Amino acid sequence: MTDLEYLDHAEGLLRRVEAQCDRLNETTDADIDNQRVGGMITLAFADASQIVINLQKPLQEVWLAARSGGYHYKFVDGAWRDTKSGEEFFARLSQSASEHAGIALGFTAA
Repeated sequence: MTDLEYLDHAEGLLRRVEAQCDRLNETTDADIDNQRVGGMITLAFADASQIVINLQKPLQEVWLAARSGGYHYKFVDGAWRDTKSGEEFFARLSQSASEHAGIALGFTAA
């Protein structure tokens, strides 16, 4: 994948995360403060915990850091997949955000 293709896919992922945080704040009792600075989004929760998602351009990866650990994702066959487990990015984000917020939250790739 070229650097331009990576950036296109990665920026799309960050935009989806931002939009879905807004949707979840409107449709659930979640209180997710999402702040983007360049290629990094910080999701802050009511208990002061955070999830950080950032682009790793030299590696063409997206990294997610949460209470449960750190995860690295590469774009494979149309989806962001964990480099160790193969888990899809939005599945992990949903699980981690639910743990941080204390309620079930669903993020999707579409």
